[in-house]
Amino acid sequence: VVFMVLNLAGILGWVERKGSALIQDRIGANRASIFGFAGMGLVNTLLADPLKFLTKEDFIPPAGDKLLHTLAPCMALFPALVTFAVIPFGDVLIIGDRMINLQVANLNIGILYVFAMGSLGVYGIVIGAWASNNKFSLLGGVRGSAQMISYEVAMGLSVMGVLMIYGTLELQEIARDQGTLIRELLPQWLSFLRPIIGWLPAWGIFLQPLGFLLFFTAAVAETKRIPFDLPEGESELVAGYHVEYSGGKFLMFFAGEFAEIVTAAGLITTLFFGGWQVPYLMRDGFHFPGGATWLLPHLVIVVLQLVAFTVKVIFFCWLQILLRWSVPRFRYDQVMRLGWKMMLPLALINVVITAIVIVAAQ
Repeated sequence: VVFMVLNLAGILGWVERKGSALIQDRIGANRASIFGFAGMGLVNTLLADPLKFLTKEDFIPPAGDKLLHTLAPCMALFPALVTFAVIPFGDVLIIGDRMINLQVANLNIGILYVFAMGSLGVYGIVIGAWASNNKFSLLGGVRGSAQMISYEVAMGLSVMGVLMIYGTLELQEIARDQGTLIRELLPQWLSFLRPIIGWLPAWGIFLQPLGFLLFFTAAVAETKRIPFDLPEGESELVAGYHVEYSGGKFLMFFAGEFAEIVTAAGLITTLFFGGWQVPYLMRDGFHFPGGATWLLPHLVIVVLQLVAFTVKVIFFCWLQILLRWSVPRFRYDQVMRLGWKMMLPLALINVVITAIVIVAAQ
């Protein structure tokens, strides 16, 4: 998990730098090289930048709390790494008599674990802000904690519809249930819809479109990036809770931010886009709606599942980076109004409508 998330987070740093350069019509990171090889800025981003961070002075404010100042970056990075442990990246790999579940930790309370671990991230922000003994840091920490707590409520309620439809808290089972078709879920009184939408896979995006929009918005807000980067708004708070951090500790905050992007993309993929599912791909091969089949070896199916999950995660990572460079920052009051007065009521309405449809379908 650590290897996958941190490596993808490092690559996302390069994607963001080169992507922002493309958007702003400039070259981007291109100075560092090894014997003349720059690798389109990969050497600059993946090697030169971390080395420069790690060799910088580790500054601790004289009036700050040294222990908590050191602990805060670890607490900011840790939740994103351990949360990814329950996200399945494949079904089952069969080797001889052994069945290997392609998931680090298969918990029957997986979604509760996700929210429990995700909520710990706020402690890294608050502790880092308080331990810095700086008014800008403290104000950024207060903003960050208020924002994360506000959007966790809407995020939790936006997932309720998915849990009600698939009837489980286990992320692996949610991914497996999305391998069916919508026509298998439609009740008799909605049978007229089968020729229209019955061929679609039973992914969360088709069954819970409003839930997806709410969850995606809340997930972006939880990463604390533009347009929700109020805790570190440069124009108001210099750098927010980062202002007294340098060197390796700042690098940990930076890595934690990109790790959160990867984890958010993994959750969006698993809950709303079938996870590792490929449309019409079953455990023995493709079964198309018209009745045609294409049988495949087990290893090929596993590879297709891994590729599908990876492509979906990379797409949503890229989408979050694209938002970062396309949408202006909200004001603090606008962020709070969006979370409490718009997203929370919509999430509650979505839960009620989902419950009514489920009861009517029985």
